[in-house]
Amino acid sequence: MIHKVVAHYVGGRVVKGVSHDINPKRPFCHIRTEDGHNVSVKLKDLKALFFVKDLKGDAKREESRMLETRDPRARGARAIEVEFGDGERVSGLIVGYPPRDPFFFVLPVDARSNNVRILVNHSAVTHMGDGRKGSPSAGKGSSSDGK
Repeated sequence: MIHKVVAHYVGGRVVKGVSHDINPKRPFCHIRTEDGHNVSVKLKDLKALFFVKDLKGDAKREESRMLETRDPRARGARAIEVEFGDGERVSGLIVGYPPRDPFFFVLPVDARSNNVRILVNHSAVTHMGDGRKGSPSAGKGSSSDGK
């Protein structure tokens, strides 16, 4: 299956394109950029890999950090907020908390997000906590919505 992805490196580099070989159990994947270049991506070098609907995204849109009432995606999942070393925060849903693997998937809380799901590099996370409404870290914030 081919996925539209935006790779955010720990150092700030961003690579956008499509990939068909993403597996969090393997150390790398390949991204074919819009200009036709093939980039080999080491997952350990990433902050996160965003699976997106559209590679352009909307840099001005702020993601909602509140789960909609009766969102069916929440069944069996836990709302969390992940903070990366660069200060970016992502609110999402996770199955199996706390994550034990080096990489784990998070679904964005905002059902209208350009992000479909996010593969998070655990080593790039500085804080992970409860993402429910009313938690100290809940609220509005930035998003890597294809930026």
